[in-house]
Amino acid sequence: MGRTPVRTLPGGAVDDGAAPGTRAAQEGILRRQSARESAARTYARALPIVPVRARGLTIEGADGRRYLDCLSGAGALALGHNHPVVLEAIRKVLDSGAPLNVLDLATPVKDAFITELFRTLPPGLAGRARVRFCGPAGSDAVETACELVRAATGRTGLIAFTGACHGRTAGPPDAPADAHGVRVTRLPYPQDYRCPFGVGGEAGADLAARWTESVLDDPGSGVPLPAGMIVEPVQGEGGVIPAPDTWLRRMRQLTADRSVPLIADEIQTGVGRTGAFWAVEHSGVTPDVMVLSKAIGGSLPLAVVVHRDDLDTGESGAPTGTFRGNQLAMAAGTATLAHVRENDLAERAATLGARMLDQLRDLAGEFPCVGEVRGKGLMIGVEFVGPEGEAGGASAMPDRAPRALPAAPGLAAAVQRECLRRGLIVGLGGRHASVVRLLPPLTITDEQAAAVLDRLADAVRAAARCHGGAAAAPHTP
Repeated sequence: MGRTPVRTLPGGAVDDGAAPGTRAAQEGILRRQSARESAARTYARALPIVPVRARGLTIEGADGRRYLDCLSGAGALALGHNHPVVLEAIRKVLDSGAPLNVLDLATPVKDAFITELFRTLPPGLAGRARVRFCGPAGSDAVETACELVRAATGRTGLIAFTGACHGRTAGPPDAPADAHGVRVTRLPYPQDYRCPFGVGGEAGADLAARWTESVLDDPGSGVPLPAGMIVEPVQGEGGVIPAPDTWLRRMRQLTADRSVPLIADEIQTGVGRTGAFWAVEHSGVTPDVMVLSKAIGGSLPLAVVVHRDDLDTGESGAPTGTFRGNQLAMAAGTATLAHVRENDLAERAATLGARMLDQLRDLAGEFPCVGEVRGKGLMIGVEFVGPEGEAGGASAMPDRAPRALPAAPGLAAAVQRECLRRGLIVGLGGRHASVVRLLPPLTITDEQAAAVLDRLADAVRAAARCHGGAAAAPHTP
């Protein structure tokens, strides 16, 4: 039989003869994606699905299969897909005839967004806050925050921490020096399972804090007093690693005593994700600057920087971006912020997240290939490990705590594939991408959470059997 001819439809769509809602239609779209998009595609390579409909936690693919989405747009969908309050807010703006992009001009939509955002801010910041709109990505917000503290302090260096991810533009501190030659110093980030000092717990956090203090105060450290310190209260892409509360409070005190602005990167942790509206609230810390994106746009692109009023130099030419006036995103963001606040969804995330973590730790007791289960609220990570000497030489890395086994990225990827076969979408992150990450919407029900855990447990069993993970030597997670 001859192949069905391919023709181009109005608007550029492609018709290859496959009926919509079929596996053939999905395979055709995926084939064309692979041929036409860059090989740098990330999620698409590990998650070969074509979403056509979505609501709440559920995504339906072009082939008719349904999935429970625990990726949530990398945490951008606090209320899940197409929540009614978000859709209504968008429709209201569209039907009003209001402009959709007005750069920095004041609008009723923008005014409502800022008002709602300020209602949620930590009390120590809300009373003296200013907000800067910038380009629509979290990277833009980080770059804007870095420029802000440089202008305010007259200093150039920045302090960041190992394992952090603050975006992909030239300005953020993801390299030793940014495009302007500004030096970025990365210091140890405390954690238990892979403590950089090999001790973990309070002792590890204390050593990390003392190291930071020494770098800041020692004239021979080679690190001049920086323009700012940037920290994630919970490292997301770094493997879901919560900062110890005592350590984060010490970072706040160290920076305050030295007039170094503290920048909290709440791009992934904000809007109730960790069980508090903002993750810094767990530690009782009030930062000088907060960088916000993802969930604050209600699923649409939006990023802002909130900062103390005395840092506002009003410097002309600071990073901004053409799409900083996205009215649809502001409307969707206002609806999301208000819904999370009014319905106590942060508290709900804390309760349900604690329950899910407890059940996943039972799974760690069953499978030695589960190195550690960790997280806060509905930001959960499961790290997979292998026997000593495997994982492509990862076991030789010097920052491994004595009880930590080598990272097992192949096993984590296998778990992700097995999850997808069972209709569950999860992400990967952490060292060597060995951490399976769960970021379900805050609206997930108890029944849906149970289904997620059942599917994940089944996927771990299947992957462990294939990789010999169940036979690994027992350890204490």
